[in-house]
Amino acid sequence: MVILGLGSNIGDRLAYLRAATEKLAPIVKDMRFSMIVESPAMLPAGATAEHDHPYLNMAVAGTTHLTPRQLLIEVKAIEREVGRIARGFWGAREIDIDILAMGTLTLQEDDLIIPHAGLLKRSFALIPLMQVAPDWRYPVAGEYHNQTAGQIVAALEYRLGDGLTDSGFSLHG
Repeated sequence: MVILGLGSNIGDRLAYLRAATEKLAPIVKDMRFSMIVESPAMLPAGATAEHDHPYLNMAVAGTTHLTPRQLLIEVKAIEREVGRIARGFWGAREIDIDILAMGTLTLQEDDLIIPHAGLLKRSFALIPLMQVAPDWRYPVAGEYHNQTAGQIVAALEYRLGDGLTDSGFSLHG
């Protein structure tokens, strides 16, 4: 199982999400789609207004035959094909595709960490993940080891509200 997080915060955000899921279809089979949530942009202190655009975020889950490295290469290529323009680490993004998890795999390389390094700090990733993979268990040793995304969401008291809202948009496979 692979779980990807998708986000967009500039331009026609829903169209970017739709285009990305269409391009993912050949490499992620049996895709399941979460609700699409809206969240504020994650910004560094002192960020300018040009970076402050709310995100639409969602998760997709499915199966892939690709290795983690191959998947990373493919999702970065899809980002470029869909129209992502590099604007730096905190820049606005037409599309952002993150590998959130690959089953029970744990991986730590310079440019690839699975599960995603920021997963536990991101309600906009965990809540959609919980929807598409309710039985997935966090494989990293520590406080949340072997807990489902739902158990982690409850423990961290993540919920809609507090800046995270149901956008009212949805995509279907």
